[in-house]
Amino acid sequence: MGRVGVDIYPDQVGVGLDEVTSFGKYLGGSPTNVAVAAARHGRSAAVLTRVGDDPLGRFVRRALAGFGVDDRHVRAVPGTATPVTLCEVFPPDDFPLYFYGRDPAPDLLIGADELDEGAIAGAGLFWVTGTGLCREPSRTATLEALRVRGRRGHTVLDLDHRPMFWDSREDARAQAARALPLVTAACGNLDEWEVAVGTRDADEAARRGLDLGLETAVVKQGPEGVLIATAAAVHREPPVPVDVVNGLGAGDAFGGALSHGLLAGWGVAETARFANAAGAIVASRLSCADAMPTTAEVRHLLGEPGREPPPADRGPAGEAP
Repeated sequence: MGRVGVDIYPDQVGVGLDEVTSFGKYLGGSPTNVAVAAARHGRSAAVLTRVGDDPLGRFVRRALAGFGVDDRHVRAVPGTATPVTLCEVFPPDDFPLYFYGRDPAPDLLIGADELDEGAIAGAGLFWVTGTGLCREPSRTATLEALRVRGRRGHTVLDLDHRPMFWDSREDARAQAARALPLVTAACGNLDEWEVAVGTRDADEAARRGLDLGLETAVVKQGPEGVLIATAAAVHREPPVPVDVVNGLGAGDAFGGALSHGLLAGWGVAETARFANAAGAIVASRLSCADAMPTTAEVRHLLGEPGREPPPADRGPAGEAP
């Protein structure tokens, strides 16, 4: 549930937008990318979002169908434009983003009275984002969706902090404090955890998340890898080295792979290893949704073609994300 849009990414790497001469058009928006990533791993995925009543909104619907993501919960909002995001690509770690058409953004106009409560309650995994909490009516709708969900199955909050969408960091922290007790897992980088719980220390951030009732806290640390903590274990997974082209979609690939691991009942070590590799693959590619890897591609990078986790590390398969 949350953000969707169209990514307009430059074909030229290492130059500013003022010097770019050609672009590619791609499906985008963090939770939408996560749904695509989960579908690439064979999961039945849908996205609950809104688009403008315009040609780019129609493109979003077609792109979702092409990726095998159910679009029945995607509606057009008259009088709004489907958001567009441009970026500059300066590998290995500088990828400025420029958001257009988000005032108002259709995905922030989802109302609580529009929620399909049966679909939300019945999903094996439900994924929401911090951005969905930044404005009304999406804020109330997101919190209501989490209450409807009632911590069934896996309920994940992607902290997903975008400063330009918020009035202040204090407001973002206050809304995260409302949402964290309603979910079973939270995922974010060090900056996002600092906004949410007040510390950049990975271990302390995870501990504070668990103290708020999380079953799983995922702290992405860039070149330091990822920390995944539960009440029973803390696992640190080093990064997978790749030649970075564009790091913008890596976190969403990680999220889709994390969803796959949670639904499959994998342990924290297996989940972290698989999700790290999925993120690394997308970091080595230009686009986001189009770049999401298949399970076979992830296993190939890990040097494990055809491997499945051992039975002791697996639980019952989940249902649709």
